[in-house]
Amino acid sequence: MTEIEVRGLGRRFGAADALTDVSFSLSGNKIYGLLGRNGAGKTTLLSILAGFERQTSGTVTVDGEPVFENAAATAKVCLVRGTGDATVLRTSVRDLLQFAKLLRPDMDLDFAKQLLERFEVPVRKTTRQLSHGKRCALGVALGLASRAPVTIFDESYLGMDAPSRYEFYDVLLAEVLEHPRAVIISTHLIEEVGSLFEEVLILDRGRVLLHEEADTLRAAGAAVTGDAALVDSFTLGLEVLGEKTLGRTKSATVYGPLDERRLAQARQVGLDLGPVALQDLFVHLTSGSTR
Repeated sequence: MTEIEVRGLGRRFGAADALTDVSFSLSGNKIYGLLGRNGAGKTTLLSILAGFERQTSGTVTVDGEPVFENAAATAKVCLVRGTGDATVLRTSVRDLLQFAKLLRPDMDLDFAKQLLERFEVPVRKTTRQLSHGKRCALGVALGLASRAPVTIFDESYLGMDAPSRYEFYDVLLAEVLEHPRAVIISTHLIEEVGSLFEEVLILDRGRVLLHEEADTLRAAGAAVTGDAALVDSFTLGLEVLGEKTLGRTKSATVYGPLDERRLAQARQVGLDLGPVALQDLFVHLTSGSTR
């Protein structure tokens, strides 16, 4: 079971602070969601976690070992960024697989080849000849097949088309069940991928805004659905994060706990109550007024 400890982490670029006093612990083989608006510091944090760059202050350890310039620690972390760092190489996809195997002895080459076939990535082409979407698929395949104890996807699948992305989610779930590891997913597609998250970490302006179990966050409010007039009456006086209307049916997302009286009221008038959507909660927590 992998242990990640980040304590008092700071990263400064010139006069600007990208990260300030970031502290958290990730323990266990789970799928973690890293969320934040543009410029929140997500990519900087993940680059430091993978040992790609040095922090200005604080500590980052994987299983008790500092990461930066420590081969034993960085060997446990696989970071797939954007379209994948492999795209800078002028080599065929087939040769790249062999190179990746030299860097990561635990990599399952047969599994990687299966994924490339599944995502229809031509192995005879060079990485430069691949389309943007296929380069993303290549990065995803290398990350999944790496079998690294800490596998990180920094928006590395966004260029894939929708069917390929959903296929990636299915493969990821099956892979984590069969070969448990800590997976960190940084994404803006919260509504699409949020159901995978077991824990959620939200960065805002370089600081940790929230770190919580995903189920706890989903229980922090409710999605109220039913007749529009009944929904409006029920949500009167509550903090409403968002609303959707289709004909006479309305769905409103409310934030905050609902007491027994409110719950009984909803059941009595026939309203459906569901968990709050992570995306609605994220938008609310990182909005200017909430800050």
